[in-house]
Amino acid sequence: MLTNSKRFGLTTAVVSVSAMLLGSGAAYSMEMLKSFTASKPAAPTPVEATAFVARVEQELTELSEESSRINWAYATNITYDTQWLVSKNSERVTKMAVDFAIEAKKYDGVTVPADVRRKLNAIKQGITLPAPQDPKMGAELAAVTTRLSSAYSTGKIDYAGKSVAQDETEVLMQTLRNPAQLAEVWTKWHAVAKPMKADYARMVEIGNAGAKELGYADVGALWRSGYDMPPDDFTTEVDRLWGQVKPLYDQLHCHVRAKLNEKYGNDVVPLDQPIRADLLGNMWAQEWGALDDLVAPKNADPGIDLNKILKAKNYDPIKIVKTGEAFFTSLGFDPLPQTFWERSQIVKPRDREVVCHASAWDLDDKDDIRIKMCTQVDAENFQTVHHELGHNFYQRAYKAQPALFRSGANDGFHEAIGDMIALSITPEYLKQIGLIDQVPDASKDVGLLMQRAMNGVAFLPFGLLVDKWRWQVFSGQLTPATYNEGWWKLRKDYQGVRPPVARSADDFDPAAKYHIAAGTPYMRYFLARILQYQFYKAACDSMGWKGPLHRCSFYGSKDVGAKFNAMLAMGSSQPWPDALEKFTGSRQMDGSAIVAYFEPLMVYLREQNKSRSCGW
Repeated sequence: MLTNSKRFGLTTAVVSVSAMLLGSGAAYSMEMLKSFTASKPAAPTPVEATAFVARVEQELTELSEESSRINWAYATNITYDTQWLVSKNSERVTKMAVDFAIEAKKYDGVTVPADVRRKLNAIKQGITLPAPQDPKMGAELAAVTTRLSSAYSTGKIDYAGKSVAQDETEVLMQTLRNPAQLAEVWTKWHAVAKPMKADYARMVEIGNAGAKELGYADVGALWRSGYDMPPDDFTTEVDRLWGQVKPLYDQLHCHVRAKLNEKYGNDVVPLDQPIRADLLGNMWAQEWGALDDLVAPKNADPGIDLNKILKAKNYDPIKIVKTGEAFFTSLGFDPLPQTFWERSQIVKPRDREVVCHASAWDLDDKDDIRIKMCTQVDAENFQTVHHELGHNFYQRAYKAQPALFRSGANDGFHEAIGDMIALSITPEYLKQIGLIDQVPDASKDVGLLMQRAMNGVAFLPFGLLVDKWRWQVFSGQLTPATYNEGWWKLRKDYQGVRPPVARSADDFDPAAKYHIAAGTPYMRYFLARILQYQFYKAACDSMGWKGPLHRCSFYGSKDVGAKFNAMLAMGSSQPWPDALEKFTGSRQMDGSAIVAYFEPLMVYLREQNKSRSCGW
């Protein structure tokens, strides 16, 4: 996870702009109003636009470090006072973002250099849910979004005589194997979302009004405008990417449905229908890794037990992070600064409450980069460290860029960089760093690829459809009366899943997913899954790798590191195709790399499915 408070990526921007401009108790006579309308203000000029951008970057730079340190203080020491500081700071940053976005719109028709135009667009597009200038609507949007987020975060269900919080419901979905119990947990959690519908509809209405004031057709168009192409072209682009990976997903779906049918029978899992969403080991059927034991190939190689190896080799949390750092220095990157080791939270403190969710931080736009983790000595944390450090090295690579360009080339890049590094944790890499003595035979890797596909491949359609649904909502294609119908049509069409019990127009199942209740864009996760494999394959191709793609590690390749850094150093200063081309040689995102990665699994799945009726 990337944490970078220097960007305008705000869930809600709500501030009384007109009240701020008019002041308290202001009154105007008709003569004053006539004088205002008598003289038309001069048109904005390129000089004024350039000066405005310079002012934004200066103020953003001044505020960003203070904001980052306030948020770090809270995340590493949760108290009443640090929560208060974060809340006050959030109000201030939100107000700044709204003021800047409104002013940036004044320069839409002004001819300016390309870099200035790019910065103006970044200022406008950085607000996720823009409030209109009407202060009453702004205040209402703040209240609505707070209620929605709180309703999700505090939601609980009654199960087996106990009150079960949201995070515990996820554990139940992963561990229960009784269809009736799974349906009960699923249905009760989705009932928590039902009362959110009216607030959500109002949020859409107000957010769309704010987006129109910024010059966008609706909030969905605002979100899609951040990809260096017209919004409708971006819709076409993600459909193209989905078309590339869909055959792999379809084969995995067919195999998983057959295995679930073997366990639960035809009544629960008919072979000619979508799969019941509650049976896939995840509340939203977005990742299926909890079903590994059901779908693993017979006599599958259990693989390398990295959990056991790390402990046997006397690894501790610091050594795990040092190992991750060594991956990047092997590519030619400079070591992490000493302050990283002095200021990061690598292990969970015993004397205070902290946020343990792993994240990477850049606090001063220079060299004060850190990670925040509660690191355990296991395979999952070993991978997570490599991922989070990917964010840190990306942050440091673009530190010389202007303030508005210190971010990923598009919102999928940052997550993809970390995930690409994690893909390079292969048996070959483990041997290179002395964790294993011999590399296992790659011919037995189908079990390992199945494990990875149950999360990486299974996620793809869900990662796409969450925002597909919201685009339809923001555009008015779906109305409150058809919210749920539209949601389940997309779930069926893309994922091939269905609800375990009958649903109605009164239900509001989309809000059972945090990112919808909280108004957080989701397309970045779909793009990151595509890009991570494209980056990985490009690195392996550039070093002349000839073996199975999933066995490649580019550890130690200075050539890969130099090309990698050239892309990272660009930040968001150029359209993302320019950054992509710098490393991969292609200007187009490409799903063929993930297909190539899983080719041995695809061969296995086709063999398993040859006598089955696939599809739904």
